[in-house]
Amino acid sequence: MKQGINKINPGAVTRIKRGDKVFFFVNAVFLGLLAILILYPLYFIVIAAISDPDAVLAGKVVFCPVNITWDGFRKVFERKDIWTGYRNTIVYTAETVVLSLLVTIPAGWALSRKKLPFRKFLIVFFIIPMFFGGGLIPFYNVMSRLHLINTSGAIVLPAILSVWNLFMTKTFFESSIPEGLLEAARIDGAGKIRTFLFIVVPLSKAIMAVMALYYAVGQWNSYFNAMIFLQDEKMYPLQLVLKEILIASESTVGGSGETILQQYRLANQLKYVSVIVSSIPVLCLYPFVQKYFAQGVMIGSLKD
Repeated sequence: MKQGINKINPGAVTRIKRGDKVFFFVNAVFLGLLAILILYPLYFIVIAAISDPDAVLAGKVVFCPVNITWDGFRKVFERKDIWTGYRNTIVYTAETVVLSLLVTIPAGWALSRKKLPFRKFLIVFFIIPMFFGGGLIPFYNVMSRLHLINTSGAIVLPAILSVWNLFMTKTFFESSIPEGLLEAARIDGAGKIRTFLFIVVPLSKAIMAVMALYYAVGQWNSYFNAMIFLQDEKMYPLQLVLKEILIASESTVGGSGETILQQYRLANQLKYVSVIVSSIPVLCLYPFVQKYFAQGVMIGSLKD
């Protein structure tokens, strides 16, 4: 039969293969250009951070570093507050991840249960803050009344629940935990808490990994709450420490022309160094968790 088809139209397979080659070529060119557009700014930050600031300002740094210097990194890492900021950020991030999982996973499971009392009201109650906020002044007043100003709680507690992550978790449970399995657990005598702890949680490692990753990255990059609620510089996270260093390096009040130029050169170099210093931990972690980023985009998007 196959021989008959080939005899009737011997060029069909060849034409299909040629069409595939054209498609793959165009696709590869498009994706290659897209990759260049995405990767080049990151590459430029690296080469600008280790190049002579004068060469960067003159536009001589395009594809390769010019007059390589490590002065920017040396100035940053010589400061003790950088290491203090690293330590604070790691602590804040770890606390946020642990508390967020303890809150988001049970809350998502509860909202996924159709028999939950006042379920529709609770869903609307959680949705409203996604679109409307009380503003900065009421937020500050609440934190002040709770005596959280200048404490780690002001950084961690507002970040332990994201409504978007909550509904992603809810959708995961609705689409990934079969009702038959839960019914079998009830027949075997397992209560609701036991069912959740020993059946649902072990089957939810994927969503737990995704939530941990999202909360960790969000807290690592956060600086606004710290800028508003923290007064003790020893409690500053890394992002806020780098911001203070950059602002201090850009200060030109009362300086001569030469001093102003030196400060401008230093500020320009520290700008690139700060991006690298704050991104190194995330970049080192990403190869080990990249599959969870892709999974996080698709998780819960399809429902039976």
